[in-house]
Amino acid sequence: MVVWKTIGTLGGNTYARSLGATCVLFSALLRLNTLYQPNSLDVLAWTAFYASVVRYLRSENPKWLYISAVVFALGFLNKYNIVFLVIGLAPAILLTPARKVFAERALYGAAALAALLVFPNLWWQYQHDFPVMGHMQELSERQLVHVDRWSFLTAQALFFFGSLPVIAAGLYALWRCHPMAKYTVFFWTFFTTLGVFLFFKAKDYYAIGLYPILIAFGSAYLGNVLHTGWKRRLRPILVAMPILFFIPMYEFAFPNKRPVEIVEQGHPHRWEDGTDHPLPQDYADMLGWKELAKKVDLAYAELPDGERALVLCDNYGQAGAINFYKAQEIRAVAFSADYKNWFALDTPYRHLIRVKNATESVQEWSETAPYFREAKRVDSVTNPFAREQGTTIFLFTGAKVDINKRISEELAEGD
Repeated sequence: MVVWKTIGTLGGNTYARSLGATCVLFSALLRLNTLYQPNSLDVLAWTAFYASVVRYLRSENPKWLYISAVVFALGFLNKYNIVFLVIGLAPAILLTPARKVFAERALYGAAALAALLVFPNLWWQYQHDFPVMGHMQELSERQLVHVDRWSFLTAQALFFFGSLPVIAAGLYALWRCHPMAKYTVFFWTFFTTLGVFLFFKAKDYYAIGLYPILIAFGSAYLGNVLHTGWKRRLRPILVAMPILFFIPMYEFAFPNKRPVEIVEQGHPHRWEDGTDHPLPQDYADMLGWKELAKKVDLAYAELPDGERALVLCDNYGQAGAINFYKAQEIRAVAFSADYKNWFALDTPYRHLIRVKNATESVQEWSETAPYFREAKRVDSVTNPFAREQGTTIFLFTGAKVDINKRISEELAEGD
């Protein structure tokens, strides 16, 4: 809808709007919407922000700067990735006549509004010593270090593969077409933002938000130039291309098969750890969640005083899965991400339900069991396709030490 309306703002006709809508719909965005991730809203925020900038450049009405600020704030509260939008947009503005916006008081009023809206989140980060920085450091050390810049670039062509002619037309129109001269900032934004992502070795899908606005420009341009003579014959071809190329994309890139069928295809899938696996990582991530929660529920049910049991996980993914799918009154926590701030240490714990990664389960038993009167291995995640396969659930009862004190010490060491 945002692309459709933006094409109208650019003077595009009904064909142009239909072309743009088709290009956006039949793309990697449909795959993105099948995942339990904040990335779908992130792309919408990027698109809506750019659309607001288009409206401002067209009308120079300050209200669009304030609308952009609200969109940015919502995108920021969803995912910090939208900060890269601003980092890429600022130098692009300086390269074009649009730089005069820096002399507008409304720009700074809009910036103040955005800062006010995101302030509660930043204040929380400040109060807790910016856990996002620890998350980014871990991300850089464990995942981004394996990112190949050439693979990043080749992946860009696949997200909207059937729409590449329209995207190329959009870049051409922004660079060479006089009626779109006031929007040249988007030409430079595309390259500066990609450059920033390449510099930081970002994941390829971080850049998906760049393309819907280029599709809007390309569709508006093509709708105007393909209206006479033989060029009219290209119209149905351009609409058909995204649909036709989407068919094989759906066959190989969507979870429209059982995991065993995807494995049987024999296509390797590179994970963020730099190694190949039989399933895409984002699908393997989502398997085993219900199984883990159900088995933690069973361990919790064995306790006569379950309210005095601490459910401690190895990572925020495990804790989130348990808290979402649990049937018992469980509040799982972890020492990772913001979960480390959610420990309820006012409860005197006597028992520990420990959820441990498969590679460290033996070590966990030898290190933790001596501090409790009874210890048992309850179960583990057995789904062979789950990324968490082998994750083990331990039940330690009758603590010989002060659990709360030990947790407080570990939290202090982490800080």
